[in-house]
Amino acid sequence: MSNILDIKNWYIKSFESFESSLNGESSKPFHQIRKEAMEKFSQLNFPTTHDEDWRFTNIAPLLKYNFEPAAMAELKTQQTKNFLFENLKGNTLIFVNGFFIPKLSHVKKSNDGIIVCSLANQLKNGSPVISQHLGKYANHREQIFTALSTAFTRDGAFIYVPDNKILEEPVQILFITTTSNKNILSQPRNLYVTGTNSQVSIIERYLSLDDGVYFTNVVTEIYAGENSIINHIKLQEENLKAFHISRTEVDQEKGSNFTSYSISLGGEIARHDINARFNDEGSECNLNGLFLLTGNQLFDTHSLIDHAKPNCSSHEKYKGILDDTSHGVFNGKVIVRRDAQKTNAFQENKNIILSNGALINTKPQLEIFADDVKCSHGATIGQLDEDAMFYLKSRGIGEEKAKAILIHAFASDVVRTIKIEEVKKYLEEVLEKRFNK
Repeated sequence: MSNILDIKNWYIKSFESFESSLNGESSKPFHQIRKEAMEKFSQLNFPTTHDEDWRFTNIAPLLKYNFEPAAMAELKTQQTKNFLFENLKGNTLIFVNGFFIPKLSHVKKSNDGIIVCSLANQLKNGSPVISQHLGKYANHREQIFTALSTAFTRDGAFIYVPDNKILEEPVQILFITTTSNKNILSQPRNLYVTGTNSQVSIIERYLSLDDGVYFTNVVTEIYAGENSIINHIKLQEENLKAFHISRTEVDQEKGSNFTSYSISLGGEIARHDINARFNDEGSECNLNGLFLLTGNQLFDTHSLIDHAKPNCSSHEKYKGILDDTSHGVFNGKVIVRRDAQKTNAFQENKNIILSNGALINTKPQLEIFADDVKCSHGATIGQLDEDAMFYLKSRGIGEEKAKAILIHAFASDVVRTIKIEEVKKYLEEVLEKRFNK
């Protein structure tokens, strides 16, 4: 217990230094939210396996370290260019250790009210969009890691697409960590807001340049305005010593369409909480995920889709491929509230175990309080289909090649529906390299 208290005191003391570094920004209204979040952090407990939502995810290895708040680091363009999808010519935001690096980024000038920039820029300028949306969807009063993120909010990606505007090219956002042999904590805070009848596609990518131990604690808040369309892709490719905890909160207005792809490849321990709420009728939410685990990796997905209004639909599909002694967790909940008639909700989690030591805990859930709905859910855990393997081998295909073909077919059910061709091609190559040896 004393060790946990020492860790909490470490972050509380770090906040004092952080606060003094803010200079004039500490007088801005959002700083009061930071201070409140720090107070909540001091009151909350780190989750243990005795907490229902964390019963399969032991974060004890994370709590062994006193992570230092990350400092800005300089990189050369050559060090980042290989991580960008070069055929995409839209806006590019690059963050190193959580800090926006303008000289590595490419932001197009806009005269139509579209804003793509760092969150720090908007916090400094007192943006009304910040006042209206930042910190409004990710509740820091109950989640200790969200409280920690909110307290240390300094920078991250900010995208605003006003009414009746379409951002044609996807926005690429790179979050690169370089440790310099220090155990650092990076806490990007992202906010994406769309107005009525607007549209945007966003690619978030998390990775590192070395194999040092570090902790990425990221919170992303997304507001989908009426009849807007948001496509969001999150690629988690941290190194295998890193810890990655992220939370994505989505609020959807009438007639909006939100589609998410969460791809998890890296991290010693990684967790993604993704929650979506319908605020009005006629909206659609699509959550897709794929995790590939090896070694002793642990990845945990917790999702919640809140059908609070009628005539909305949701479709959730997550797939896992686990090898060695890796451990996967899927906990997906769909709530259909009493007034949410005409709801259409589908949830599916399928997993393939490639070794005797790998483990998956899956728990799809439906809570239905309305009577005029179409809802279904299901989960499967298994090994590669022996009949399919026999068929391929009988056609002269070697065992390893046959195995790679079946794994690729299993994963492509998620990958092939990605609309951005460059991302789809990249993930196809990842599957090819990992399984076609």
